[in-house]
Amino acid sequence: MKKTKMLIVIPAFNEQNNILSVVRHVQTAIPLADILVINDCSVDATSDKARLAQEVKVIDLPCNLGIGGAVQTGFKYARDRGYDYMVQIDGDGQHLPEEVEKLTQAMNDSGSDMVIGSRFLDVQSYRATWLRRIGIKTFYWLFRLLINTKITDSTSGFRLYNRKSIEVLARYYANDYPEPDAIILLKKHGLRICEVGVEMRARVHGASSITTIRSPYYMVKVVLSVLLSCSRTKW
Repeated sequence: MKKTKMLIVIPAFNEQNNILSVVRHVQTAIPLADILVINDCSVDATSDKARLAQEVKVIDLPCNLGIGGAVQTGFKYARDRGYDYMVQIDGDGQHLPEEVEKLTQAMNDSGSDMVIGSRFLDVQSYRATWLRRIGIKTFYWLFRLLINTKITDSTSGFRLYNRKSIEVLARYYANDYPEPDAIILLKKHGLRICEVGVEMRARVHGASSITTIRSPYYMVKVVLSVLLSCSRTKW
């Protein structure tokens, strides 16, 4: 019987204070998975810190591509090296590696091609800001209207992908704020998506790139991107 291969992709930008603990947490919780850190041209010691962990592959991007470009690098790596599954775990420490088991169980039970770890589905441990909650509710109704799909946490980056979704997203993946757009992408390709409630925690060090000032810009840009993706007939 063929042994399945799982790759944990950790995109990181200026996460020198978080990255090593994140990597070691993954190694403890998912010892059989391979780990790939995508250092998105950080200006701090993110790369050096990640390399302190043993048996971890680190890719240093030559310029800052943003979260979309960093994660797509992971998709291409997973596709080209024959991985059956890929998990995205952000480098800020918010995603708990032990919760990956919930994602894999949900994929096995539902037959989905991508599973989203939701902060708002039967889980009350995570409290987002009111602005983010408004945004996520907006996307919830947008997806119900456009693709008749209920997604409670479309901005969550904690996701499990199978081989089919890896191959699609290695070719097509948005550069800026790609998580909502990827939902449309996969649905357009006839793939199945589900959610499962997971525990998350607030980042220990650093701050989110989506600040209160940037939130309106984020909302407008992502809504336009989702509408454009939904209107396309060919990829």
